[in-house]
Amino acid sequence: MDFIKLKAPTLKELFVREFETMILSGKLKIGEKLPPERVLAEQMQVSRAVVNGGIAELSRKGFLKVKPRSGVFVTDYRRYGTVETLLSIMNYNGGHLLRDEIRSILEIKMIVDKLAVELSVDRHTDENIASLECYLDKMQHLNDNSAKAADAAFSFYHELAMTSQNTLLPLIYRSFRVPVTHLWIRFIQKYGNEVVCNSAREILKALKNHDKAAAAESVEKAICTSISGCKEIYEV
Repeated sequence: MDFIKLKAPTLKELFVREFETMILSGKLKIGEKLPPERVLAEQMQVSRAVVNGGIAELSRKGFLKVKPRSGVFVTDYRRYGTVETLLSIMNYNGGHLLRDEIRSILEIKMIVDKLAVELSVDRHTDENIASLECYLDKMQHLNDNSAKAADAAFSFYHELAMTSQNTLLPLIYRSFRVPVTHLWIRFIQKYGNEVVCNSAREILKALKNHDKAAAAESVEKAICTSISGCKEIYEV
């Protein structure tokens, strides 16, 4: 068994977590103005630098908005957030995603994967196919470790995005690595790794046959069963 290295959070990280919790719990309301940095530093017993850095990070994540000469306000993270905001929501929910968030991620994944395979049918090289076969082979030998199997599955689909030769697709897919891998782990734990491998085999076969319709259908079938079919992966 592998164990992760323990790391103590910094004061800025603690500051950010505290405000994320207050915002996500509704304790701090959208539109609410925060006290001045000096007051926050005094009340929370941290330096102004910690407060300033924490506010900057929360602003980048879409939780706060700094208005010059007006102050700092809680903003609607659903409207102004990023993928990092989704990770904060996951952490707030104990590492879990809610039903709407899972469905939304799967819908985005289907769009990205379908475009990736449709482009890859015409653009793949023998080297690309060899790389995909390597990831598939790795997936097939990880039945006893859902986390590593999930990483291999992510790598397979990221390689598909690379094979598409579209510059943005791999970046988009990689930006969702944490939540997507979380969903892969949950799926494998519930339904087994072989189901994931079978879907990958179908896609790979379609690529080799230059069958764009079959490749897109394989992606859609696999993901739709998790959205509203027989292999849902919503948290209970």
